[in-house]
Amino acid sequence: MATPRVPSDEDRLELPCGETVDIHTFDMGRREFECHCGQSHALVMDVHPLTRFLPSFLVDTLAETVEPSGEAEQLGTGHLMGIVMEEFPDDIVAKDVEDDGAIGCGLLWVSEFDSRRLHEIVVELVVDLMEHAISHAEDDTARETFEEDMREFDVGTFVDAYRAERDFDGDNDTPV
Repeated sequence: MATPRVPSDEDRLELPCGETVDIHTFDMGRREFECHCGQSHALVMDVHPLTRFLPSFLVDTLAETVEPSGEAEQLGTGHLMGIVMEEFPDDIVAKDVEDDGAIGCGLLWVSEFDSRRLHEIVVELVVDLMEHAISHAEDDTARETFEEDMREFDVGTFVDAYRAERDFDGDNDTPV
């Protein structure tokens, strides 16, 4: 007779809200977790593509223009979540689960925020990254055009529209 698997401390993750969960609660298809604390927490895995948060054309542009440090060849979800963690260190927990084949990823992050709020934060941080990059541009027209476009850009409206039209089963949203 098989013995039920007993979670070890390595299988446990303390969430930003203080609750502790078994990491096997999570799988690649989940993007949000309904917690016992009564809140929804965004769940992100390193296998989730950047198109979860950003349109393909922008992901392509970032891949061409941003050189990440480290082993990665291009900007990925791990880099993006690192930026979020830098800004919100107490609101994101990360866990290396690479040695646990049952989950299907190497790294996972759980945020204090629900998935919509995390989406807004990611977009805000990418816009900040783009603003910083364009501020170094030698082309005054490009800089002025970008600044004008950003004055008209509303993060919440963008996130709502993107999430409404988002195709989680499309070609651009497969695990990396």
